[in-house]
Amino acid sequence: MRNTVTRQATEIETFGPEVENGDALVARICWHYYKEGQTQDVIAQHLKITRKRVNQILGEARERGVVQISIASPFGPCSELEARLAARFKLRGAIVVPAPIGDTDVRNLVGAAAGHYISEHLPPAGTLGITWGGTINMAAQNLRRRSGDGCRVVLLCGGLAESTAINPYDNAAMMARALGATCYYLTAPMFAATAELRDALVSSEPVRSVLAMVAGLDIALFSAIDLSEQSKALEYGVISRETWQSLRDAGAVGDICGHYLDKDGNAVTHPLTRRVIHPPMSDLKAVRERILAAGGLQKLPIISAAIRAGLADILITDERVATALCEER
Repeated sequence: MRNTVTRQATEIETFGPEVENGDALVARICWHYYKEGQTQDVIAQHLKITRKRVNQILGEARERGVVQISIASPFGPCSELEARLAARFKLRGAIVVPAPIGDTDVRNLVGAAAGHYISEHLPPAGTLGITWGGTINMAAQNLRRRSGDGCRVVLLCGGLAESTAINPYDNAAMMARALGATCYYLTAPMFAATAELRDALVSSEPVRSVLAMVAGLDIALFSAIDLSEQSKALEYGVISRETWQSLRDAGAVGDICGHYLDKDGNAVTHPLTRRVIHPPMSDLKAVRERILAAGGLQKLPIISAAIRAGLADILITDERVATALCEER
């Protein structure tokens, strides 16, 4: 069956030939290319910039979620893998995106698919819980915009001191803006300084009230934080290399919403786990639908562990990970 591709760009009114800077230029180029069907050469000549610059802006627009591409076909590009995953791991469903070509960040593709899924499945006045990371950030950028239907966004982890693309508070705010939702934050750090402080914070308001919302979520969107050498938690300084190594020594392969798991999906014992501010595992398992969105072979162990732990009703990943999961013994 032939796929019909619908390209969406920012809505713009009337254009003249002047070249704007920043977002206006991005929007103009996307409009000409995706809405009008103009070639990159024609756009470059019209705007008096190079074709290379046009190509670069189009690529950046896709990565930032300015352009969202949906394929109107009952068959996805990896349908067979999706069916095999769902059957083998008894999932409610699976979405597998094609493996990226070149150096495209797989988080962009998996996150975009997660954003599209939530747009389709979060009910009116629904409550969405989210964790943190680049995949969550891209999911937020790919949500279909809503307004006034009473949705709520609940952050399932504490915050980070530095604001980057993976900052939990920034991602939650972005989700809430896209959904026209009320946002509920865990107003505490991701890791407390001591176990005693962690307990005090969890029992205090408003942290306690936000955590009490978790079991009643309609959807929870989890990312998977790996403990490989490529770990973003290590790269961004969320944990130190010393802590990273000691977690690995304790048998951890990564974490889901602050729950550090071994390869079989069991919680590991480690000093850090007593300081994490997050919902208990029992509340996460009570959520109506749990979505695990994670890709990249470096995350294979924690993705597998999360499935074994019962933290994925819906798995959204890339085809390399999906193939490896199906071949696990």
